[in-house]
Amino acid sequence: MTWFVILVVAVGIERLVEVAVSRRNAAWSFARGGREVAAGQFPIMVVLHVGLLLGSVLEVLLRRPAFVPALGFPMLALVIASNGVRWWCIAVLGRQWNTRVIVVPGMGRVTRGPYRVLRHPNYVAVVVEGFALPLVHSAWITAVLFTMANAALLVARIGAEDRALEALEPGTGPARTIVRR
Repeated sequence: MTWFVILVVAVGIERLVEVAVSRRNAAWSFARGGREVAAGQFPIMVVLHVGLLLGSVLEVLLRRPAFVPALGFPMLALVIASNGVRWWCIAVLGRQWNTRVIVVPGMGRVTRGPYRVLRHPNYVAVVVEGFALPLVHSAWITAVLFTMANAALLVARIGAEDRALEALEPGTGPARTIVRR
């Protein structure tokens, strides 16, 4: 169980690094005329993700489920893979990546890296990690609760992002493709 707590703490530290990158990128975006949309979603996202981390640990401490290698090891691989995809997204988006929805006039949709294949690959990584992290140690209640709450949030958030990108340049729509290098 100790190694699971260490894993969750490591994911928490990784999230703090993301917050630092996001703050730097937000300052860059605002300095270039960026505007935030759907700001009210961000605090909900923070509470949800903190809940994922705390819920995973608390469920394991309180319920004491057995570690099931046939479930735990594949879920651990998914946690690692989802973090790899997340950091790939961060690298590809560069200064445009943010934990908030901030659009900068003149900046278009990135269509390279994982964005060639998926419209919102970072959210795919979030969904995968959201169920996989707790299931590494059979914390299925946390996995189910986070997945359901996260689905509701992502419907609203993806809609807000798509509308923001669509409004960025009238007439271009969300399918507009500008490759940023």
